[in-house]
Amino acid sequence: MSASKNLITNLRRLTTAVTQGFFEITHNSFALVGIAVLCTAIAMVARPELRQIGEIKLFGWLQERQFEVTGLVSDLIASDRATAADPQDLPKQQAAVAFWLSKKYRVAPEPVSALVAEAYDIGSRAKLDPTLILAVMAIESGFNPFAQSPVGAQGLMQVMTRVHHDKYQSFGGKFAAFDPLANLRVGVKVLQDCIRVAGSVEGGLKSYVGAANIEEDGGYTAKVLLEHAKLQQVAAGRSVPFGSPVVAITARTASSSAITNGAGISESTDGISNTDSIDSAETPKATEEMPKTTPDHAATLAALR
Repeated sequence: MSASKNLITNLRRLTTAVTQGFFEITHNSFALVGIAVLCTAIAMVARPELRQIGEIKLFGWLQERQFEVTGLVSDLIASDRATAADPQDLPKQQAAVAFWLSKKYRVAPEPVSALVAEAYDIGSRAKLDPTLILAVMAIESGFNPFAQSPVGAQGLMQVMTRVHHDKYQSFGGKFAAFDPLANLRVGVKVLQDCIRVAGSVEGGLKSYVGAANIEEDGGYTAKVLLEHAKLQQVAAGRSVPFGSPVVAITARTASSSAITNGAGISESTDGISNTDSIDSAETPKATEEMPKTTPDHAATLAALR
């Protein structure tokens, strides 16, 4: 009987020892894990590059796992890179312009809205009518940010990248020509300089298209001014059908109305409004096709833009 009691007692002691040992090992393991986590956190705070490496590796692992599950490689910041805005968030005037351009040129309203908002913002700073900027963009590229002409003009505003590559340095280099907002900003700077040197919007447009020293510009200036007049009416709240003629403005009126004050509001000094009736003989005729670039035009374009 005493042997049986001794066996039971020994088993209890063994069980107690094993239990205590397991608790100590587990407790010590949790403590070690906690210390390791604390040391890792301190190292990441002290050395941000380690944190960045860890985040990259973790993100890469998560991407691999997601690809295995969905068959797609995720890119969580793709939406942030997109040039797009909700047209409902724009002021009424800008929204009207964005929807009109979207329908006419068959492009989505969201990217057009972002371009319209940027044109109004940069136009107020450059003292250029934003509708003139948008008219140039429309005629130059039809809102195709990847457009390229035979002579090398690129992007929304068809800027000659090889000539104005220095202007893209603040945007990270020449490939920024295909970033819509970067191209828009550089194009506005070039247009602003052309108008300043020429002394008028008409002369500036001829320089912009590379026809400063040529008598004819293939109808480019007239086409831009016609589109500008339409956009001004759209911005004023008028209904402007895409294909119907609009009341054009004379060359002098176009020149004055395209130079704006700091708020981006057109200031006309000649007393002629955009709704005045103008005799057709005074209005430059614009065709519905893009002007063709002649060899002389191409040479001048490469030299000036």
